[in-house]
Amino acid sequence: MAQPTKDDQAKGSVQSLNRALGLLQLVAEHPDGLSLADIAPMAELAPSTAHRLLSSLQALDFVSFESENNRWFVGLAAFRAGAGYLRRQDHIATARQVMRQLVAQTGETSNLAVLKHGALTFIAQIECNEAMRMVVPLGARGPLHASAVGKAILAFLSPQERETALNSTVFEALTQKSHTTKNQLSEDLKTVGQRGYAVDDEEQSLGLRCIGAPIFDEFGEPIFAVSISGPTVRVTNQRVSELAGYVMGAAKVITEQIGGMQPKPQS
Repeated sequence: MAQPTKDDQAKGSVQSLNRALGLLQLVAEHPDGLSLADIAPMAELAPSTAHRLLSSLQALDFVSFESENNRWFVGLAAFRAGAGYLRRQDHIATARQVMRQLVAQTGETSNLAVLKHGALTFIAQIECNEAMRMVVPLGARGPLHASAVGKAILAFLSPQERETALNSTVFEALTQKSHTTKNQLSEDLKTVGQRGYAVDDEEQSLGLRCIGAPIFDEFGEPIFAVSISGPTVRVTNQRVSELAGYVMGAAKVITEQIGGMQPKPQS
């Protein structure tokens, strides 16, 4: 029988690493924990393989296991890794200061999101004091086609990047107001590009309206988006224009403070 070559061993190691990281991401996305019976089919792995990889992650403290309920949770090492990333992102600290002012101006919760590898992720939040408010866990994913932050970033990407993102978007009907086709979203993005802000008009959740604007880097490319979110009884259609002014103002200040550059207005 032929012995495995170094290339074979390297490929096996990479595959195991990819699977382990996939399991870590899966567990991290479920704060209430997952059982092995949940994890194995979701990861498309045999239970024995999933358990072996989870045990390796547990040994490094990237996941933890609670025997009382037989569920796996994200571990302290994963938190430390994420916190290390956030410490490097001075842009986030800068944005949070401006977001606090935005919350004071509008009375609504403010979120900051980033688009990386086709995925929209919430990376900062300043909550308002209202009993009815939108709360998104940091690290949570958002729908590109049905969120103000997602549309704000999409509208200002280069045509090629936007096309790539749109082609990979799953147009899920989260509510009856969600865009369900590429053409519908593209038309909306034209308007976003012209006026400078995006609106999630109950497209992600009925009764919730969000307003978002892009934040640009030194090349005039959108790297983040900032938004406010609140119930439609407070964020009314009549107030959208007024509130959008505050959101765009905050996005402009953050862009300037991180050394970014506003692109030329779209025609």
